[in-house]
Amino acid sequence: MARVCQITGKKTQTGWNVSHANNKTKRKFFPNLKTKKFFIPTTGEWVEIKLSTQAIRTINKKGIEAVLKDVGVQL
Repeated sequence: MARVCQITGKKTQTGWNVSHANNKTKRKFFPNLKTKKFFIPTTGEWVEIKLSTQAIRTINKKGIEAVLKDVGVQL
């Protein structure tokens, strides 16, 4: 499965390792993703979502139903 947040769309970025001698090699910056389960009270079911930690904070602030509605998921 791809390393992409299902809410914010954050994904792996590429860049360069730069040594003291200014040698450059390719590298990847991975997002901080966690798999988390949320209970949706209106449907009465649990949903497992792969999220970035920023998305988890947004869900804690707004609520799972408001965030899913903003993304476009119909409950």
